[in-house]
Amino acid sequence: MIDTPEHVKKLTLPQLQELANEIRVELIDGLAKGGGHLGPNLGVVELTIALHRVFNTPKDKLVWDVSHQVYVHKLLTGRKDRFRTIRQTDGLNGFALRTESEHDCYGAGHAGTALSAALGMAAGRDKKGTNENVVCIFGDAALTNGISFEALNNIGHTTKRFIGILNDNEWSIAKNVGAISHYLNKLITNPNYNKLSRDFNNFLRRLPKGDLAIRLAHKAEEGFKGALSVGMHQKTDMAVGIGADGRGGFGNPVLFEEMGMRYLGPIDGHNLPLLVSTLEFAKTCDHPIVIHILTQKGKGFDAALKFPEKFHGLGPYDAKTGETPAPKPNSPPNYQDVMGQALVKLCRRDNRIVGITAAMPTGTGLKHLEKEMPDRYYDVGIAEEHAVIFAAGMATTGFLPVVAIYSTFLQRAYDCIHHDVCLQDLPVIFCMDRAGLSANDGPTHHGLFDISYLRCLPNVIAMAPANEDELADMMFTASHQNHPTFIRYPRGAAEGVPVKDQPKLLEVGKAEVVQNFSNDGKKKVALFGLGNMNSIARKAAVQLAKDGFDCAVINPRFTKPLDTGTHEFFGSAADLIVTMEDHVLMGGYGSAVLELFSEKNVTTPVVRIGWPDQFIEHATTQDELRKKYGLTVENTVARVKAEFAEATNMVKVIKAPAAV
Repeated sequence: MIDTPEHVKKLTLPQLQELANEIRVELIDGLAKGGGHLGPNLGVVELTIALHRVFNTPKDKLVWDVSHQVYVHKLLTGRKDRFRTIRQTDGLNGFALRTESEHDCYGAGHAGTALSAALGMAAGRDKKGTNENVVCIFGDAALTNGISFEALNNIGHTTKRFIGILNDNEWSIAKNVGAISHYLNKLITNPNYNKLSRDFNNFLRRLPKGDLAIRLAHKAEEGFKGALSVGMHQKTDMAVGIGADGRGGFGNPVLFEEMGMRYLGPIDGHNLPLLVSTLEFAKTCDHPIVIHILTQKGKGFDAALKFPEKFHGLGPYDAKTGETPAPKPNSPPNYQDVMGQALVKLCRRDNRIVGITAAMPTGTGLKHLEKEMPDRYYDVGIAEEHAVIFAAGMATTGFLPVVAIYSTFLQRAYDCIHHDVCLQDLPVIFCMDRAGLSANDGPTHHGLFDISYLRCLPNVIAMAPANEDELADMMFTASHQNHPTFIRYPRGAAEGVPVKDQPKLLEVGKAEVVQNFSNDGKKKVALFGLGNMNSIARKAAVQLAKDGFDCAVINPRFTKPLDTGTHEFFGSAADLIVTMEDHVLMGGYGSAVLELFSEKNVTTPVVRIGWPDQFIEHATTQDELRKKYGLTVENTVARVKAEFAEATNMVKVIKAPAAV
């Protein structure tokens, strides 16, 4: 019955609870085939219903941090008929997307952006003199991101009307770490935590359910007196207030109060009547307010509750049991696991090496190091900038940090890479997972820009392995360098090449000639396939050979420093050069080759295969996107043939007699 948020407002509270149950069923069943962010969305069902019960989108603005938890929001805002297309080709995006619906006021895919964006909206509203509400929903893990604190520091000085909802479930993707997580854990079990003001207390007393009002009134007993207490204290009777999740200690919400925001909570994030009442009160506040809610990631699905990290985001699964399909026999390992296992081996050989992740131990493969050598493993939370500078600091003391961060997330730390690592020429190794496509996630997660943003920085060594064995070689090689070193590799399964027991030390800046010309008098085509595109280059060479071309295949290995000798040699020897990269063409590897040829006066035509100068959409598989944009064997062969056909036609035109 729910086609628009207006329909939510017409339901009774019992009907709202039934709606919550139905939504959970739809989430579990609807994502079973294609996968998605199941756990986070199961945790915000009641919250999302309450938000649409109290507020009026699109006039009122709901800003979601990361926005991977907007599936319920999409179901309630006219997109339920398309819900089972989410994260699939031509289907709904897995994140909030302004072009998808007027109810999505702000797009996101990275953590820590919501508070700043929402404050900007509130400031714009105040300037225009309009009266819409701005509500920011941010997770406890977002508070490990520095941008969130920059925004919190500014809210009280910028606007009088701002509603923040702190969704506290103890998890980002992995278990939250650090002082902020510890602070919130203490806060929840403080017997004086619920510092509700008298007006909220009076508001609750007017509710029809007196027992609810009385219970909450007791929470407010200390009133504003608690706000003056800034210290955290322990009580000897630790049994008081410790919940089933094992959280212990006592605290108070001074963090938010000192930043000029009234604090309400913690409250049960699955109690619909309480959520609706609290949000109704928040609408009346004439000063910034933060509502601290406690939720369970994966609520309503036993498998998701048992394995919250796995069910944060996953592929297909059994809707009844939560079981995921077993890997096919003899399947190649994922690149992330190859990296993690190689790092463990390096750490055992070299006491200088440590591993650093920004809240992604499983996604980056550092879970292997955490398990085998926890004393050499650091998780800094969702704080990429801090991770990079932290690594720089360790490097100055003689350690060799390996920073494993997705390519798309490393963009967030660009100034730190420039100013703190490269400028000081520090030996930090960056392992950039998801370099290339993250097909289901789409443009916020594609890692298509790292060659461009690193190529311009001095002191950089940048590599891209053609297979998993070469990835291990590159990690070993990086551990022997005294400069910043970057290794980019794709998401998912590797090539199936066995990894040697003893990795090989590669010559820095030296390409590998996989196949040379046969010099049989045919047209010569040199295919430079970078990283995971080398397998496509080899397949294209086989096809072109059948069509009468003499092909060489080169594995460039390094995008900086470029192997000038090999590129110049084949550039002069070939009739056509083809560069292939899983990266945007603008400023990428092919651009570097063109620059080199310009400097060396190499005039051989160059065909560049790569991603266009635009943000690439999401799709069910990366193969669909590669086919659409031409990163395939078939398109490579067609481009080569077209280039020679055009050259032949130009010769015919030049030789044609002048018209009489």
